[in-house]
Amino acid sequence: MDTLIPLITYAFVTSVTPGPNNIMLTASGANFGFRRTIPHMLGISIGFGFMVVVMGLGLGAVFIALPQMQLVLKILGAGYMLWLAWKIANSAAPGGDSESRPTPFTFAQAAAFQWVNIKAWMMAIGTIAVYVPTGEGQWRRLIIAALVFSLVNLPTVSLWAAVGVGIRQFMQNSTALRAFNITMALLLVASLVPMMF
Repeated sequence: MDTLIPLITYAFVTSVTPGPNNIMLTASGANFGFRRTIPHMLGISIGFGFMVVVMGLGLGAVFIALPQMQLVLKILGAGYMLWLAWKIANSAAPGGDSESRPTPFTFAQAAAFQWVNIKAWMMAIGTIAVYVPTGEGQWRRLIIAALVFSLVNLPTVSLWAAVGVGIRQFMQNSTALRAFNITMALLLVASLVPMMF
């Protein structure tokens, strides 16, 4: 219990601050609305909780012991995020032809994205290192940490989707929507810089 409040605070601060997930949720809220962004939000929250459990079961130790795996992860994650930024920047306006019309992230896509999201990796490793010490009760602390993150994460990421919905009213023409999508893509690319170095 003495670490629960600090864990909740850590989960809130790391979840609510800008990063790839939140930038993509803002873009999704603006392009697709809140309701169609719900699977994306749930995928992030539940996917990250699952990631914490898997990392706590030993995968995190592998990446700490093998720094070259961290480099591979950074390169793969950065490449995927650059591809997503390109897709966001080149999204057609809703209502365009079906070939080029964008679709929101599904639950599975958002959950899988956590595995290439460098910020998510840093958050998971930090959570395990600080709030899930080894020894008696480790399993219980790991499950609690994953649940806390999932429960705190969902309302915080929902805020970013709601911001996107609020911005949506100012994007009634395709030029404004395109400018917004390009801005979100550039912010997604910019979010890579501190995580890569």
